[in-house]
Amino acid sequence: MKVEKFKVLLYLKKSGLDKSGKAPIMGRITVNRTMAQFSCKLSCTPELWNPRESRLNGKSKEAVEVNAKIDKLLLTVNSAFDSLVERKTDFDATAVKEAFQGSKETQMTLFKLFDRHIGEVRARVGIDVSRRTLPNYLYTRSRLADFVSSRFKVSDLAFCQLNEQFIREFQEYVVIEKGLGVQTVRHYLAILKKICRIAFKEGYSDKFYFEHYKLPKQKETAPRALSKEDFEKIRDIELTGCRPEHSIVRDMFLFACYAGTSYVDVVAITPDNLSRDDNEALWLKYRRGKNGQLSRVKLLPEAVAFIEKYRDDTRGTLFPVIPYQALKWCLTSIKMKAGIKGRLSYHVARHTFATSVCLSQGVPIETVSKMLGHKHITTTHIYAKITNDKIKRDMENLQARIGDKFRLAQ
Repeated sequence: MKVEKFKVLLYLKKSGLDKSGKAPIMGRITVNRTMAQFSCKLSCTPELWNPRESRLNGKSKEAVEVNAKIDKLLLTVNSAFDSLVERKTDFDATAVKEAFQGSKETQMTLFKLFDRHIGEVRARVGIDVSRRTLPNYLYTRSRLADFVSSRFKVSDLAFCQLNEQFIREFQEYVVIEKGLGVQTVRHYLAILKKICRIAFKEGYSDKFYFEHYKLPKQKETAPRALSKEDFEKIRDIELTGCRPEHSIVRDMFLFACYAGTSYVDVVAITPDNLSRDDNEALWLKYRRGKNGQLSRVKLLPEAVAFIEKYRDDTRGTLFPVIPYQALKWCLTSIKMKAGIKGRLSYHVARHTFATSVCLSQGVPIETVSKMLGHKHITTTHIYAKITNDKIKRDMENLQARIGDKFRLAQ
């Protein structure tokens, strides 16, 4: 084979800056009329990069270290090229790339990167990642592996084999063939999108395939909260003759109405989550089991009363731990005994705290968001849609205050 042109060009991918502001260094191999791109697995401060020299300017620690790695990399690429020339067989730029990177088995592929990221998520569970997050990644990987196996008859794919059509077909696969709902599909695609973004930023993929792909719309439903009448029915219901668990479950449910806690949190909070401020007011501070976000609530007297009622120094948690299935059965029994329609759950208690106890009484939505431990205030905005009574009262109060001040002239 006659080689008329062989060139290695290094350049910055400025669209893929990491959190520290550094850009990944990419490479392009040209052999005759063929080209192949690759990631150098290096990054640098963009201001230091010299595109003409394909290296960093200056003698800073970063420049010296990165330039040394670049020299080593270029030596490896040239050695791979020389090795292929010696074989006296035809080859192209991709062959040079594979020769210096290793075979396909040693390259970064879709599921290799997926597994690496799952390992990183698993290591952060309980620190800044919820325990519920890991299963979502595992389920997504399993569904994706089934799809790749059935569609392509292989166990893995290189990122260069992916495109927007791949994403569209995966969505059709889980919706049509597996019959999954929109919410579940959104979770799967959001995780795949994250993996593709990592691949793009680290140089394993030349394109970010989700750049113009829109996820299916999330169904937004207003959360249900208890009416004042239903809340009073639960609060005042007589549970004589019922099992002791009924009273405990009812009190824990009411505590959630006063403090906004979910079930997974109310059974996990301990005395260590309580503290007093300078005015001796009692605060509840904890990280949510769902998303790891910090939740801070200045407890109402009613919530404090429940804590005192169940105080037990021999138990690690503030409230007795009741298995979830038993708790659901007790809530259903209480609902029927109180004559309440609709499902009764800790979500309902949490929503009651957000709307009836807080938003409807004038607590700012930003404060409610912090107390509920929402990552984004847009989540809290859903609750605001069911506070029309407060809007009506506020406008009536405004009308009473301004009187005739802004009345139009007759």
